[in-house]
Amino acid sequence: MRTLFFLLRKEFRQIFRDKSILAMIFIMPSIQLIIMPLAANYDVKNINLAVVDNDHSSYSRRLIAKVGSSGYFRLAAYAPSFRQGLRLVEDNKADLVLEIPNGFERNLVREGSQQLSLAVDAINGTRASLGGAYLTRIIADFNQGIRLEWQSPPSAATIDIASSNWYNPLGEYRFFMVPAILVLLLTMVGGFLTALNIVREKEIGTIEQINVSPIQKWQFILGKMIPFWILGMIVFTIGLIIARVLYGIIPVGSLPTLYLFAGVYLVALLGFGLLISTYSETQLQAMFVAFFFIMIFILMSGLFTSLDSMPPWARYIAYCSPVTHFIEVVRMIVLKGSGLADVSRQLGYEVIFAVVLNTWAILNYHKTT
Repeated sequence: MRTLFFLLRKEFRQIFRDKSILAMIFIMPSIQLIIMPLAANYDVKNINLAVVDNDHSSYSRRLIAKVGSSGYFRLAAYAPSFRQGLRLVEDNKADLVLEIPNGFERNLVREGSQQLSLAVDAINGTRASLGGAYLTRIIADFNQGIRLEWQSPPSAATIDIASSNWYNPLGEYRFFMVPAILVLLLTMVGGFLTALNIVREKEIGTIEQINVSPIQKWQFILGKMIPFWILGMIVFTIGLIIARVLYGIIPVGSLPTLYLFAGVYLVALLGFGLLISTYSETQLQAMFVAFFFIMIFILMSGLFTSLDSMPPWARYIAYCSPVTHFIEVVRMIVLKGSGLADVSRQLGYEVIFAVVLNTWAILNYHKTT
């Protein structure tokens, strides 16, 4: 333990001597956590809509007014023809073109049905799918309103739906995004810094002095891991404080359970970074390898794309990432109030990740004398 104590003292001195590392650990994640949740919003608004109204009837005007008052669309232009509406899409002045055909009101009243044409700019997949879905829902609601008007008096057999959002009553994206972004920042800080740590000793030549000393391999790995584990937990605490003060997010579940999971997750993540560092010869090599894996972890973590919509092989890869389980658990504890029993399965996965990655890092560190 005395050897480990001296190693830890050396590591802390090295960390606090380098002001840039301190900025990377404390200042950068705090700024990112303040900015990113305000910018990351899946709710698409201000979709530019071009309308081609060939009917100019009272019903077509009511439909256009209903679409415009929904808050999702901005009427970019009234195009005289569908071709000119598509030209607006080509010029990036419109995202959707809604064409109301001639005889819209007449066919709707006499025949009870009428088709509308909707063209969507699908370059931005999210904007296209959500914009099309919003507009389809508004038209369906308009159609339902017309049917109710024609039923005089309205039929008694109606179905009313009352929906509610559990664990996030107002459906605000910041409550959904902030816990996940906190996990991502912790992952980037812990993963990159530890990946660069051992290889930095190789580049400056101090690894040779450590190799000729009687320090055991597990002592060396622990000496590299413990300081960043402590700093990572401090960063996690700062993130929770920012989430509470700035966004009003107070964890509903148990804080000890949250910190227990965060502590195990950090052990696994730091072991991953140290494993990369033992394989790399330069800091540049370690940084690119860490960037490669962490990008995969983040993109397949379920933050941007639902795991259920992924193909089976992609879901298996996602479940092999500790980031996926931590994002799921943070949301469960912070928003849902889940307890230790509810997250025990994910905790078991993290323990396995921690044991495997750290054992691998210790075995792969070749100490020569």
